[in-house]
Amino acid sequence: MTIRRVTADDRLTTSFPLAAYAFESSPLGAARIDEFRDYLPYQEGNRTLIAEEGGATLAAVSAIPMRQNLRGTVLPMAGVAGVATHPLARRQGHVRTLLHQLLDEVRDEGHTLSALYPFRPSFYARFGYIGLPKPRRVTFAPDNLGSLLRVDLPGEVSWERIAAGYPVWRAFTERNLQERHGFSIFPDYRAVGMRDRDEYWLVTARVGGEVTGAVTYRIDGHGGTLHGNEMLCVDPLARTLLLQFFARHVDQIERVSVQVPPDELPDLWLTDLDVHVEARTAMPGSSAPMARLLAMDALPGLPAGPGRVRVELTGDRWLAGTHLLDGTTGVLELVDDTTGRTPTATLTAAGLSALAYGVLDPAELPLRGLGEVPADAAAELRGIFPRRVPYLFADF
Repeated sequence: MTIRRVTADDRLTTSFPLAAYAFESSPLGAARIDEFRDYLPYQEGNRTLIAEEGGATLAAVSAIPMRQNLRGTVLPMAGVAGVATHPLARRQGHVRTLLHQLLDEVRDEGHTLSALYPFRPSFYARFGYIGLPKPRRVTFAPDNLGSLLRVDLPGEVSWERIAAGYPVWRAFTERNLQERHGFSIFPDYRAVGMRDRDEYWLVTARVGGEVTGAVTYRIDGHGGTLHGNEMLCVDPLARTLLLQFFARHVDQIERVSVQVPPDELPDLWLTDLDVHVEARTAMPGSSAPMARLLAMDALPGLPAGPGRVRVELTGDRWLAGTHLLDGTTGVLELVDDTTGRTPTATLTAAGLSALAYGVLDPAELPLRGLGEVPADAAAELRGIFPRRVPYLFADF
């Protein structure tokens, strides 16, 4: 077996067919196969590795060079995608071998974080990934929003096709990247696919000329559903302006279904709002995202609470050693510890990643097999890494 990196047209006969078999209905028709070539421009900057033998592709993995906000700092992040294996070559370790090499390479390139959407979370947990919360899907009838039509709100909304409004949408996602913990966005070559396909409407909320909220959507027919993608809002006024826009569709559609960040509370948006909120995970097909630190370089300089603790990192290919974490100045400092003293806490890579992303309390780590954390160490780690709710945003 050999491993090599493929680019351009090579993907048409190597990684694309495997990914299509793994994640689409099959066998594929000729028209669908012809569409593969249309995807090539949006893959040009990806790093794609394949394992092959005798000219046959056994497995493939890809990494998308992205950026992600970790506690207010934007860092290079490798989005792992297109992980697929030939049906006759499964459970032979090919994906493990490819992932090791892929993550080695992107880490060497400076990507200190990595995220993915797993086909099975327990598989990626063995690679140090930890679960992130899944966004919510909110469904309600527009007539529930009738009270908003009588409210005179400061600000305005704009409405256009996404092809025309793409620069505004892209700029607003860049703003969210700077401000929202966990937020990630695609590189330009991948993100423009939404513009080029032009399959959605874009509505934006503006206050004082500044974009403060936006959502892309489509309508499946008269009397049907308005299907919204991610509804991004910087404040309650922006959200209310967008809901008021949905309310104007009361005589056109039966329901609105829109995705919101995992920290939103739609049941508190309005009084008497009949709303269904769902975040369902299932295997295969509907897993929550996962993420991990790939390098300790991700930590120095992050905003931190008061705390000082020594941690020993074990069982990982990329994170190892004993380190002193110090957040007493409000900015996390990282000092290599070679004194040989007993570490205050022992963490796996997933355990440290869970703390950095803010998804688990230190006391939960021993219960999950992610470390040994005495009570005094838990108190220090809790101070350094306050709980946060990350929102990955980009879906790959």
